[in-house]
Amino acid sequence: MDEQLRWMDATGQADLVRSGQVSAAELLAEARDRIRELNPAVNAVIAELDGSSGENGSENGSSGESGSSEGGSQGARSPAGVPGKETEPGGRPFPGVPFLVKDLALEIAGTPFSEGSRWLTGNVSRHDQELARRFRRAGLAMIGKTNTCEFGLSPHCEPLLHGATRNPWDLSLSTSGSSGGSAAAVAAGIVPMAHGNDLGGSLRYPAAWCGLFGLKPTRGRVPLGPEYGDVVGGLAAEFALTRTVRDAAALLDAVAGPASGDPYWAPPRLRPYVAETGTPPGRLRIAATATPNSGQTVHPDYLQAFDAAVELLGSLGHDVEEGRPEPLDRAGHRAIRAVYAAAAAWIEGYWTRRLGRGPEPGELEPYTEVLFGRGRKISAGDYLQGIEELQRFSRRVAGFFQTYDLWLTPTVGWPPLPLGTLTATPEDPLRGEREAGRFLMFDGEYANITGNPVMSVPLGTDSAGLPVGMSFLAGFGAEGTLFRLAAQLEQARPWAGRRPALAVT
Repeated sequence: MDEQLRWMDATGQADLVRSGQVSAAELLAEARDRIRELNPAVNAVIAELDGSSGENGSENGSSGESGSSEGGSQGARSPAGVPGKETEPGGRPFPGVPFLVKDLALEIAGTPFSEGSRWLTGNVSRHDQELARRFRRAGLAMIGKTNTCEFGLSPHCEPLLHGATRNPWDLSLSTSGSSGGSAAAVAAGIVPMAHGNDLGGSLRYPAAWCGLFGLKPTRGRVPLGPEYGDVVGGLAAEFALTRTVRDAAALLDAVAGPASGDPYWAPPRLRPYVAETGTPPGRLRIAATATPNSGQTVHPDYLQAFDAAVELLGSLGHDVEEGRPEPLDRAGHRAIRAVYAAAAAWIEGYWTRRLGRGPEPGELEPYTEVLFGRGRKISAGDYLQGIEELQRFSRRVAGFFQTYDLWLTPTVGWPPLPLGTLTATPEDPLRGEREAGRFLMFDGEYANITGNPVMSVPLGTDSAGLPVGMSFLAGFGAEGTLFRLAAQLEQARPWAGRRPALAVT
């Protein structure tokens, strides 16, 4: 296994291919070696794919073209407006770079698709999602699927179907979730970046516990179709976990932009996101808090890391003061409970129709059964009233970003929990929901409710040497602000060189 390639980011690997120093076939072979040698320890990859759709740009399944893409006249675009055409040669920013896809929501024709559930055992996708096509057109070689909790409904990655994914920094600990398989694969050095999605923090929480850069883009920035248009009132977003800021910027440049018929269109960017990483952020107004709304206890190491982040931001010339958006009130909490319950009802109904049958006894995990039961008690009126209440809340948060550029908090408030802590049991199906309160305390769902972009940045470590992530929430459409600041922070406090001591077995 080539250790240099193992820790090289996707942009660096692509540069090697373009210069002829390494072939796409060699990248693919090295990645397969890393899966074979590292995955038994972390259990991040649950299925391998042929990866043949990367460097040559071929399509599996229906190809289709996206509609108008974000950015207007900024940057060169193909006549069809297809994302991923801005970078030479052939418009592929990541020719042959190995990539993994989370086994949730993003379908690839002809591949197994279980969403972490025994109910879906044997299910095979019949179509490509638009984002999979865009990954392919960017040159990425999709070589496998990563683990996730059942239907992405929990902040862990320990499904009964595929077993627990282990944190590369300490194999006895959780990765969080639901994008924990992708996070573990990137943190372990199996691939330089991997797909993930986020309906309530599922990209950012694993990024924080695994020491990665995790960006949830603005609502509508990355398409959800053709299978989905509006996932749970726009709360869900697709993107990826990366080790470096430049990889995230280049990938978002390649895949962003609405597809024909999308219900949401994000505001156009001012310039390519890669260009933002080389642009000074200016003097930003940042509200910051490490005080949870619900009275939980923040780990002392995380408070220390937060204070260090505030000090760093001040030294870089930014104005940082105590502050936060107004919290969700009682009506807001009722609304989010109704919307999440409706999401569970939607999942059950969707798969019942698609599979032609409901779940058999023993096919669902105990917590999923509870959530489906909650969903059956929610009416259409409850859901729509909840969505309207969350939209009212979003307008109030928008007012906050007329005063501030960013809101800073720790991404989570506690170090990684031991494996098994966040899972349900038949005797105690709500155990994981209760235990999640030990680390989920900084209103990560605000980004999903409002549709605003947010990033988790691995700015520190705790006393055990484990990564600590800091969350920055920006105004709607302001990924450019996030990338400018992230690049500045990455230069001031480089994190890509911090690697887990994961031995090859």
